[in-house]
Amino acid sequence: MDWNAVTLAVFDVDGTLYNQRRLRLKMACELLLHALRSRSLRAPRLLAAYRRLREQLADDEVHDFEQVLLTQTADRCGLPPATVAALATEWLEQRPLRHIAACRYDGLPELFQRLRARGKRIAILSDYPAQAKLQATGLRADIIICAGDVGVLKPHPRGLQLAMALAGAAPASTVMIGDRPQRDGAAARRSGAHALIKSRRPLPGWQTFATYRDPLFTVQL
Repeated sequence: MDWNAVTLAVFDVDGTLYNQRRLRLKMACELLLHALRSRSLRAPRLLAAYRRLREQLADDEVHDFEQVLLTQTADRCGLPPATVAALATEWLEQRPLRHIAACRYDGLPELFQRLRARGKRIAILSDYPAQAKLQATGLRADIIICAGDVGVLKPHPRGLQLAMALAGAAPASTVMIGDRPQRDGAAARRSGAHALIKSRRPLPGWQTFATYRDPLFTVQL
């Protein structure tokens, strides 16, 4: 990785800025308590269907996916689309906010500071709404884009291409930092940008790092 050639660093959010497994365990406990108190499995069943369908829409690169997601989840669960939207917003966007700071990965504030000190611009590219989550991490970005802004989920490169256009950055001077090679990495490759994948183990064909204390960031940058 030649940081001297990089002008734009683009970060995914879920699983990249914070430990998604730890957050999901906390949310699973909340969801279980909610199910016990309400004596209803409506919320967990809906969220499971919503997530599965969202992954499928990403694989199929469906455009204007949000309305399709709501409509098809509503059909599968026998609920109005408005109810699906409300529950998804509550459990996937609002309730997790209280836990995100405790799940944020170590070394990120220092990395963001180091990037800015070297004159790099920082962008956020997420498949979910990201403004509130980013604020919960205590981090700040120059550009924030979510899949809803461009109408299609990763690995489609449109979101990353928009980030580069807004930053005035060429693909060769852009790095996409994420945790899913089949989403974040593929979007980077299709855009002609570099990809760094957060992973505890090496992934053949990808440049990986385990933590933000890695020499890749602390020594080379």
